[in-house]
Amino acid sequence: MELNDRVSAIAPSLTLAIDAKAKALIAAGEKVCGFGAGEPDFDTPEHVKDAAAKALREGKTKYAPNDGILELRVAIADKLAFENKLSYKIEQIVVSNGAKHSLFNIFMALCREGDEIIIPAPFWLSYPEMVRVAGGKPVFVHGLEAHGLKVTASQVEAAITKRTKAIVLNSPSNPTGMVYAREELRALAEVAVKHNLSIISDEIYERMVYDGVEAVSVGSLSSEIFKRTITVNGFSKPYAMTGWRLGYFAGPMELVKAASALQSHSTSAPNTFAQYGAVAALRGSQDCVTKMVKAFDERRQYLFNRLTAMKGITCVRPAGAFYVFPNISALGLSSIDFAQKLLEQEKMAVVPGLPFGADENIRLSYACSMSNIEEGMMRLERFIKKL
Repeated sequence: MELNDRVSAIAPSLTLAIDAKAKALIAAGEKVCGFGAGEPDFDTPEHVKDAAAKALREGKTKYAPNDGILELRVAIADKLAFENKLSYKIEQIVVSNGAKHSLFNIFMALCREGDEIIIPAPFWLSYPEMVRVAGGKPVFVHGLEAHGLKVTASQVEAAITKRTKAIVLNSPSNPTGMVYAREELRALAEVAVKHNLSIISDEIYERMVYDGVEAVSVGSLSSEIFKRTITVNGFSKPYAMTGWRLGYFAGPMELVKAASALQSHSTSAPNTFAQYGAVAALRGSQDCVTKMVKAFDERRQYLFNRLTAMKGITCVRPAGAFYVFPNISALGLSSIDFAQKLLEQEKMAVVPGLPFGADENIRLSYACSMSNIEEGMMRLERFIKKL
């Protein structure tokens, strides 16, 4: 059977592959320490579940409008205006089946054949695959460990060609946990304005910041930057709603209309009653988010301190999200070999850095219990000593 070349070329997600292998070992009776999937170990808040259950009981089980129910889009617009200082009209907002789906819609609507999309590395592993499926070409600009794994405006500008269409920004970052400061974002955005580029701002981890760090929405920095920014966010991370599959994007009307039309012919609107849960998430108490972030912060500090005390490991201190991205290159193994041997020998699951554009690193998620982290650090330390 001959398949679509673009789809055949997609590399399967190593994050999900590692997670699946770890779950298979658990099913076989092994005690695995998992640091793979980026999924909060907290349950969805009760008031969110109650709102969805109430919608079910009230018969809100039919198709929703393609762009999402009005109540949710209004709540999103209010949230973006109040928290992010972004003034989007309701018509500029589309609710999708997760932030990943939002990003896919955006790349499909934005990319023409051969268009170049600049992606700072290390990067979330799905960005390049989405760009390629859309007919675009990912162009990587690498952040250095000495610079906190961030890219500079001059680096990005040096990578721009006549085919460049957009820049992807992800702050706080998966996989590094780094957060761009306001002036760093402004410098990057001004390059986009200068060269008439779009900015795709993935802000899914905005609520998870530590040490007094500020997560800034790039579109809020000026009216010129706002005009070319597409803001992406969702409910999976801040409200532990990963299985609910709800995300959203907001941006220039022309792009939003095209992406909305694509969604109408692929998935249509997301789950109807789940959207009522999302309204409750935005409108209700945010204490659940505060509690979760506090726990992540405690885990982050413990994990970072343990990792940097191990011989052969260096690590940029994460300021956001729930990942650490230690450099293991001094230990003499590629990231894939390191992750495979660690899983086989110590039953500890981490994600290789290679699919994130950094083969010298591994990614550990601390969206897991402190007891899992403590046990995992004992196993990692033992594994390194064997090397």
